[in-house]
Amino acid sequence: MKIESDFNDIDALGDDHIGSSSDTPLRTDAFKLSANEKIELIKSDVKHILETLGLDLNDDSLKGTPNRVAKMFVNEIFGGLDPNKKPSASTFDNKYKYGEMLVEKNITVYSTCEHHLLPIVGRAHIAYISNGTVVGLSKMNRIVDYYSKRPQVQERLTIQIVKELQSVLNTEDVACVIDAKHLCVNSRGIRDIESSTVTSEFGGKFKEKETRRELLDYIQLDTQF
Repeated sequence: MKIESDFNDIDALGDDHIGSSSDTPLRTDAFKLSANEKIELIKSDVKHILETLGLDLNDDSLKGTPNRVAKMFVNEIFGGLDPNKKPSASTFDNKYKYGEMLVEKNITVYSTCEHHLLPIVGRAHIAYISNGTVVGLSKMNRIVDYYSKRPQVQERLTIQIVKELQSVLNTEDVACVIDAKHLCVNSRGIRDIESSTVTSEFGGKFKEKETRRELLDYIQLDTQF
């Protein structure tokens, strides 16, 4: 049957971790409801899921779970869906005339796979070459955190980080490399706990072999304090 075939295709798409777009797929009415309204609806849905699984929500340990999960979804792990939470990235003139690449490496990534809603955990490495403008170091961490806090595929996350910094810095010379573990691979399905996924997006001068090689050498430096 066609319907069964469609569901099989969807399942295969999820296991292969394929994304559909470099933009997060949001509905036009995504922000019609307030955060509190979303929490109340999600709480009811989580309660239904847990009861369907056969759990007794009168138990002291479980009775607060629907509310905790709903608040976590809206305010924390999917908070990056809210455009009002997008970090402001103030830029400054490059008065010290630093002309080499700047690399911020080992930025913690906590995200959620959009196919199974399981964690993605890893590190992001960002670099840019100033064309006269610089951005505060912590702003790069905040940009990674913002785009991570939504249902994601790693490829899209990598692209979104680069696009945002290109816009902020008004330069194409931005790159991002992410190395992360996906619990949808590590804890279910094939259950391979050792594998990780590496994605990269190179813009402007980083498309040149020598510049890209320099960035990768920086990333491999052993940083100890």
